[in-house]
Amino acid sequence: MACGVGAAVSFPLVAHLMKRLGSRQLALWSGLCLVGVLPALSAAGNYPLVLAVVFVDGVAVGCLNVAMNAQGAALESRYGRTTMAQLHATFSGGQLAGALLASGMNAVTHALAAHFALGAALLVLLLAAARPGLLADDGGASAEEPEPEPSKDAHEAKGLRKLTGAGQAALWLSFAMMLGTVVEGAMTDWSTLYLAEETGASARLAPLGIAVVSVMMVLARLLGDRWRERWGDARVVRVGSVVAGTGLGLALVTGGTWPALVGFACVGLGMATVTPCLYVAAAAEGPQALTLVAAMGTTGLLAGPALIGFVAGHTDLTVGMSVVAVSALLVSLTARHRSWHTPRKTRTA
Repeated sequence: MACGVGAAVSFPLVAHLMKRLGSRQLALWSGLCLVGVLPALSAAGNYPLVLAVVFVDGVAVGCLNVAMNAQGAALESRYGRTTMAQLHATFSGGQLAGALLASGMNAVTHALAAHFALGAALLVLLLAAARPGLLADDGGASAEEPEPEPSKDAHEAKGLRKLTGAGQAALWLSFAMMLGTVVEGAMTDWSTLYLAEETGASARLAPLGIAVVSVMMVLARLLGDRWRERWGDARVVRVGSVVAGTGLGLALVTGGTWPALVGFACVGLGMATVTPCLYVAAAAEGPQALTLVAAMGTTGLLAGPALIGFVAGHTDLTVGMSVVAVSALLVSLTARHRSWHTPRKTRTA
């Protein structure tokens, strides 16, 4: 929780640092901060100090999250190609690499300091390898573009800009991102328990819930940029969230282990490209919007599992999971409150 809180409250700091440093420098400095967090965590001698270190970790992760997504958006803008979904797919690759690293280290030693020292060394190598390829000044794509003309909603959004530093479109994107991460966070925390308690799945089948979601999400993200090129971000977000919400809803109504697994697969398939598209759209609104959207995404990851638990505690887990399905469907509705980029025309020889 301390890590999540640190990421959620980092919004003012990230907004300031994005303006002062730019996404390239912020990505590098926040990465170095994470390098320092690991040995500090292994050396922390008491629980309050551990919480403080993990809180700092959350702030650094919040900074890096905004910076690297800004880099991804700048990459698309500079080279005129969709790539954000594939970049998000590598997140799962990092999770797998971390799990394999921990497993391999446990075969050699159980010393926490050794584990974190190796992790810190790998982070340094990754930062050194990434540094030459990072785009300066967010790729320079938006610096030369004139400010857009005020929209018809500019007057209504004036007060919101004063409050958040972002416009009305950014607030709708933030709401969509929060709903999307509520879905992702809830599936991670509750899918196994749902299969075990509500469908009677065996101990061998119950863990497949999160596995199905994760595998489908990775596969969809690897293909997601092709979908974005062909149909555009708007259709990808709307159709994807409807597939996720409808598939899960039908699975909950049907009941049973295998329908649930199919519903979970629909969630992974449908929601996989939603988050990358939302980040691209937020980056187009400016650093303030991107920072706000990222912060709301973290808030959704924190609030989602707790919300499902609260509802399930007063009803049952099937009703709690229905909140996940509704959240996915609401993403499709909130996505209608923004003008999305149309798919780029395929170049011909």
